Amino acid sequence: MNEPTKQLKDWPLWEVFVRSKQGLEHKHCGSLHAADARQALDMARDVYTRRQEGVSIWVVQSSQIVANRPDEKEELFEPSADKIYRHPTFYDIPEEVGHM
Repeated sequence: MNEPTKQLKDWPLWEVFVRSKQGLEHKHCGSLHAADARQALDMARDVYTRRQEGVSIWVVQSSQIVANRPDEKEELFEPSADKIYRHPTFYDIPEEVGHM
């Protein structure tokens, strides 16, 4: 492996999220290696918004993301099934509201 490639792999991995012009939420669009947050933001802009698709970019160091394990699915998500008030199935939505 040549020296520049080795150096790049030594940099932290960053996850990139972009909010498009049409969307309200940021969506994960990829990962990149960068030396720091500013460089990650600049590189994310260059790589993931080349055609001016975005209005906002978030970068998060991959090591800072905490996620559940797949085998924790039942204990993490099943308790919400017994809270029917969280599901708006028994509310009447006025016609003028339209799609929610």
